[in-house]
Amino acid sequence: MDATFRVVRNDEEQYSIWPVDRDLPAGWRAEGTTGGEPECLAHIETVWTDLRPRGARD
Repeated sequence: MDATFRVVRNDEEQYSIWPVDRDLPAGWRAEGTTGGEPECLAHIETVWTDLRPRGARD
């Protein structure tokens, strides 16, 4: 069975994926996208176009 992930984002607007069956680590929140690893990573590629942390962009 393939694992299901959720796309997560932190306050610096950095993205990652996290298993849906695990509690989110401190400082991260669900972005709203869930699915298999390839789908979640593909979504991140489309939305995370500026890899600099928000603090570096401000």
